[in-house]
Amino acid sequence: MSAFARAADPARPLRVVQVGAGSMGRAWIRTLTDSDDVELVGVVDLDTELAQEAVRAVGGDAKVGASLGEILAPTAPDAVVNVTVPAAHGAVNTEALFAGLPVLCEKPAAPTLAEALVQAAAAEASGQLLMISQSRRYFAALAEYRSRVAELGTVGLLTTDFFRGPRFGGFRDEMEQPLLVDMAIHAFDAARYLLGAEPVSVVCESWNPAWSWYRGDAAATANFRFDDGARYVFTGSWCADGLETSWNGEWRASGSEGTATWDGEDQVASSVSGAVAVPPGRNEQIAGALVEFVAALRTGVEPSGTIAGNIRSLAMVAAAVRSAESGRRVEIDALLDEAYRDALTHAVPEEIRTRLEFWGTPTAALTEERAGRG
Repeated sequence: MSAFARAADPARPLRVVQVGAGSMGRAWIRTLTDSDDVELVGVVDLDTELAQEAVRAVGGDAKVGASLGEILAPTAPDAVVNVTVPAAHGAVNTEALFAGLPVLCEKPAAPTLAEALVQAAAAEASGQLLMISQSRRYFAALAEYRSRVAELGTVGLLTTDFFRGPRFGGFRDEMEQPLLVDMAIHAFDAARYLLGAEPVSVVCESWNPAWSWYRGDAAATANFRFDDGARYVFTGSWCADGLETSWNGEWRASGSEGTATWDGEDQVASSVSGAVAVPPGRNEQIAGALVEFVAALRTGVEPSGTIAGNIRSLAMVAAAVRSAESGRRVEIDALLDEAYRDALTHAVPEEIRTRLEFWGTPTAALTEERAGRG
């Protein structure tokens, strides 16, 4: 049985308050409204008119407020879904956790590894579940591809090619590392899922093509070494017009018994067991994350996206950026140790500090968490 508290009364839908009503927030509101497992009872946003509009758009009657604190008593929720900007994740998550509420939070967990470690400590100290919605884990084709990769014996090399040319506008155009920070975490997290192993180090080069419409580096190649000896290579560009890949990228795994590929959509092929077209699953992307979150709270079975389980995916991003900036190989455990020392300097409630100090090292805490998942 997992250490986090389970939701009461499994016979009724989970009462949920959502924080954040922007574009991604609206997608979550639709998902929550469409689910039979939850009841959306509140929406929080600093812009209450925006929140009201989002609720009206789905024909809902959820209560709207400008802060989580003001809406908890009148809505009596069982859980919180956090769809705020990453810089606000820590404050919202901590408030909810210490109000006795489990949280499903949009990725990335935090802007920095240190802040993510503080949130992991908050979850432990509160005894509540903090799950990160790494939504691209929830594709039926990805699960099928994982089973095909498992047929390959010892996997030596896993690769992702990602080439898209989206014109987002807004904050992504101004980021220092738009591809690595905003998008690559999906592929990095999927690599951990597919290999069933953990990253050890990375060498990464990033650059900005002359025709790029981004201010920061929109292209990168990252070569990760994993603890089972496998290499994972990500090559991508966010200013690649024409013949674009899937948003999931195109994947190839090479092992001692053969090769398996996935086109990022529905086509999975293996030299061991042939090819198959995989139909979409009933619950994919954020709907899949919601299903796993609710199941965890109903059963006490730990989900794949716990904050502690997600930190190494975030660490892959941070390590790739550090390597690209320094021109050197970056050891991920060393980066986590540095983040842990930084986390200890943060001004945090005593319960969180006690938990951070109890760990001694972040790598020990994350190793224990991984072992607990079996």
